[in-house]
Amino acid sequence: MPTPLTAETIVTAPKVLLHDHLDGGLRPATLVDLAAQDGYDGLPTTVVPDLARWFSESAYSGSLERYLETFVHTTAVMQTRESLIRVASECVQDLATDGVVYAEIRFAPELHTERNLTLTEVVQAVLDGVRAGTTAAATAGHRIRARLLLTAMRHAARSREIAELCIAFRDDEVAGFDIAGAEAGFPPTRHLDAFEYLRRENAHFTIHAGEAFGLPSIWEALQWCGADRLGHGVRIVDDIAIRPDGTAELGRLAAYVRDKRIPLEMAPTSNVQTGAATSIAEHPIGLLTDLKFRVTVNTDNRLMSGCSMSSEMAALSEAFGYDWDTLQWFTVNAMKSAFLPFAERLAIINEQIKPGYDRLRAG
Repeated sequence: MPTPLTAETIVTAPKVLLHDHLDGGLRPATLVDLAAQDGYDGLPTTVVPDLARWFSESAYSGSLERYLETFVHTTAVMQTRESLIRVASECVQDLATDGVVYAEIRFAPELHTERNLTLTEVVQAVLDGVRAGTTAAATAGHRIRARLLLTAMRHAARSREIAELCIAFRDDEVAGFDIAGAEAGFPPTRHLDAFEYLRRENAHFTIHAGEAFGLPSIWEALQWCGADRLGHGVRIVDDIAIRPDGTAELGRLAAYVRDKRIPLEMAPTSNVQTGAATSIAEHPIGLLTDLKFRVTVNTDNRLMSGCSMSSEMAALSEAFGYDWDTLQWFTVNAMKSAFLPFAERLAIINEQIKPGYDRLRAG
């Protein structure tokens, strides 16, 4: 008999996380603690359970722009080397405790320089925190490999600078580059210089696209900028028509995304919060999984969404009836899509992911 698929048993399953924002995953207690240390008095409350609830409620606005406003509080307390090390270390430990065996954690260095840290110092502090968290996780019996994605803000003009940071740290667990922020009015083509530079350097990058904006954002990210992965990519369903007999007809862009096996970094709870999907049960991930797109499951922002990888997988299993085979499929999809050398991806699949799900299926 297979192990019953429950919220508790999903925690024991190996998972791979490609889309998780460092400033969106603070522990509420840490946020309160750091605010007190830094003299930041902007928190809506310092009562930890109330603060956690406030973030979740504020994030359910149906608007990406309003969702992003909650980050003012988290970035405010992430302005020193010590705070960055602590937040990064706790992030890795929390992911490892949740069964994540490989993670790419993203953050925007330009958002952490208000107290005179240089961009290089910001990146180094987060790397030091990741190392500390990895060591602490191993001591607790959890094996995790964590790497970083450096994000540039799409409404700003520092993307080339951040791209150069990626290359400077590429041999020190910086896996690649990303752009994030409000999509509407800020197309990815504004940052072509950064993307062309990264391609010349044989570097990897993902682009937030198709979350709050539609197919043009996805098309530009792929065909103009050359993205390796799509951050969210939910709106690719706008290019899929369902025929009267229930079969799907893919438009040219959707067919290209599926044929090229372009990874979709989907975060169901976050997508519902920002209005990209109406509910988990109606999330496009169901259709895209049925059509065998390269779907991956992600948290996006664990604090704002009040979620974990385990809770996301549990919600999907409840909504769509997914079993261990499907959860393994999501996980292998993500590992195949990681910005990590091929041999290392294969080792994690064969040594951790497949044996972990085999044990769960065997009971």
